[in-house]
Amino acid sequence: MTPKSLSITAAAVAVMVALTVGLLQLRATPASTPSTLTLAQMRTSLSGSPPRLQALHAQASEILAGGLPALRARLASLRGTPMVINKWASWCEPCRAEFGVFQHVSVSRGREVAFIGIDSGESSRANAVAFLRSFPVSYPSYYDPSEQAGMSITDSAFTPVTVFYNRSGGTFIHQGPYPSIAKLEQDIERYALDA
Repeated sequence: MTPKSLSITAAAVAVMVALTVGLLQLRATPASTPSTLTLAQMRTSLSGSPPRLQALHAQASEILAGGLPALRARLASLRGTPMVINKWASWCEPCRAEFGVFQHVSVSRGREVAFIGIDSGESSRANAVAFLRSFPVSYPSYYDPSEQAGMSITDSAFTPVTVFYNRSGGTFIHQGPYPSIAKLEQDIERYALDA
């Protein structure tokens, strides 16, 4: 075999492995149970949060415009605050499966951690809005149909992807869905709160 054919073969094997891992994750991810909390109950539960976090809670379940520039400005305004950024799309089954986890944890940790969504690769803003009516969250998402913001922040073309920022700006990227509240809580402690 020539070096070029070896390179093509290696690339094909890498793509097959990535697809297999993704399909196994999808099969292993149980359907997430939506929270029974309403947006009003989420906001009440999070009242008294620090002002920077209150601003996020005031935009709960909103799909915000502005793309990457608006998202970067928001992240800059939250510098020094632990953050969890979740890239998702309403058509993405693994994203849908983990959404109940994010609903619960964003309320239980929302007084100390900033949560932000990136609605990436969505063909219609209306699809995301409709999805969030069934699965409300205590934080906003930035609309990213071009996937520019999602790629820039998560360094990945796939969904879901979650990025953790600690107080000093250190990051950790988790590829794939969160199967449980406990696993997301564990990663928040480890990567955002540095416990």
